[in-house]
Amino acid sequence: MIGQNKRYKTFLEMLKNQDGKSPALVFEDAGEIKSLTYGEFIKEILHTPICKSAHSVGIVCENNLKTILNIFAYANAKKQIVLLNSMDHTDLLRTQIQAADIDFLVGRKDIISELSPSLVKSSNVKGKGNILFFTSGTTMNNKAVVLTEGSLCASAYNGGACLPLKKDDTLLSILPLSHVFGFVCSLLWGFSFGAKVALGRGLRHLLTDGAYFQATIIPLVPQMAAFMAVNKTFNKELRMILIGAGPCPKSILDLIKANHIRVSFGYGLTETSSGVALSIGEEPEAMTICPDDRIQIASDGEILISSSTCMMKGYYKKPEETRKTIIDGYLHTGDLGRIDEKGLLHITGRKKDVLLLSDGTKIFCPQYESELLPLLPKSDFAIALIENQVQLFIKTEMKQEEVDGKIQNFNLSKPRSQRISKINFVEDELPRTQTGKIKRWALK
Repeated sequence: MIGQNKRYKTFLEMLKNQDGKSPALVFEDAGEIKSLTYGEFIKEILHTPICKSAHSVGIVCENNLKTILNIFAYANAKKQIVLLNSMDHTDLLRTQIQAADIDFLVGRKDIISELSPSLVKSSNVKGKGNILFFTSGTTMNNKAVVLTEGSLCASAYNGGACLPLKKDDTLLSILPLSHVFGFVCSLLWGFSFGAKVALGRGLRHLLTDGAYFQATIIPLVPQMAAFMAVNKTFNKELRMILIGAGPCPKSILDLIKANHIRVSFGYGLTETSSGVALSIGEEPEAMTICPDDRIQIASDGEILISSSTCMMKGYYKKPEETRKTIIDGYLHTGDLGRIDEKGLLHITGRKKDVLLLSDGTKIFCPQYESELLPLLPKSDFAIALIENQVQLFIKTEMKQEEVDGKIQNFNLSKPRSQRISKINFVEDELPRTQTGKIKRWALK
C-alpha cells in the first residue's frame, strides 16, 4: 500500500506522524540485525545528549545510528549544524570547520581529537536552525550551502509526490549523509512515508547489503550502480533504483532493467535541498519537474530553477556568491538542459564539463568520454584541457602500448584540435567528489 505523502516543517514532526510501532531503522550491531520503531527512534532522539553552549555544531558523518541521532537531536535543539564527511581529508575538514564557524564537533573520537585544534574559539553564529551542507566540489571553491529542516522536509515531499513509497518498503541507505542527495533520498524519503530505512554496513558490503537487508529501493550514484550491475548482485526483493548526481551509461541501465528493476533518475542540487526533477515514466532520462519547482531554460541552455520551499537561504557568509547565483529569484545551476514537448526535463551537460579550445570549438566531456568507454575497459579515466591541449588521465589494467594504440585510432576520428595529445598513466584513483563527479581542476 502506498504511504501518505504529507508536508512537514521539522524532522520530528515527520517521525511523529508515522505509526509508532512500525520499524523506522534497521542496522547491524555486533553481527545481528537490530531495529528501532518510529516510537523508539523518537525517544532515542529526545534522550541524545547535546552541548547546549555550542553555536555551530560540526557532525562528522558516518552511515550509522549515532550520526543520525546526533543530526536529529541538534536539529531539534535549533542549533546550527554542519554535516561533514568522515572520509574527507583532514586538511579539507579543517578548512570547512573554519569556513562554517564550527565551535563544537561530534563524531568518532580519533577524528575529533585530530580536528579539535581547528575549532573556532568564539563563534558568533546568528543562523539558529541552519543546516549546512558543503557543495560537492567539482571546482576548488566548494561552499557551505545554508538549508533548513523545512527546506529538506519540503524536498522529501517533492520527491515523494513524483515517486511515492510503500509503507512496507525497505530503503537501503548507503550514500554519504553529508551529501544532500544521500540525506534526503536515502533517509528522509523513507521516513516521510513511514517506510523502513536500512543503514548499510559500509562500502566493503556494497555488493551484499541489498540481500542482507532485503532492500526494495536503493538510491545510488552512477559509479555504485555500475559496480552492482556488472557484478550482478541485485537482490530478488529490489524493485527500484534511484540514480542521482550524474549520468549513467546506457549499457549499465540495460543490465539493471534486464533484472526487471525499475530505474529512475533524479536531478537536483545542494542549493535546492536535493531533488528538482525525477523520471517516473519508461524513459529514465526524461524527468518530471517536482511540484514546488519552476524551471526555465536560458538562451545558452543553462537550467534556471525557482522554488518557494526548497531553495537555499544562501551560501554561508558569501553574500556576493549568493547574488551571482540567484538572480531575479532563479538559481543559475551551471547545468545544461532542455524541456521537451511534454514538459519533461532532459539534462544535456554541464558548463564546467565543456572544454573551450583556442579555435573556439567546444568538447562536451561526458559525451567525449562515453566514446572512449568501450575502448578502455576496466579503466578509470577522464579528459582535461591543459595548456590548450586535450589530455587523458587514466588508471587501467590494460598495457600501456594497448592504450596507446587505441587512442591513436580514436584520434583519427577527431578534428586535429580535439585529439588527445598526451596520455597520463596514473596509479591512484582519479580525484572525484563524494558523489563520483570528476574534479577536473585537480587533474595535472
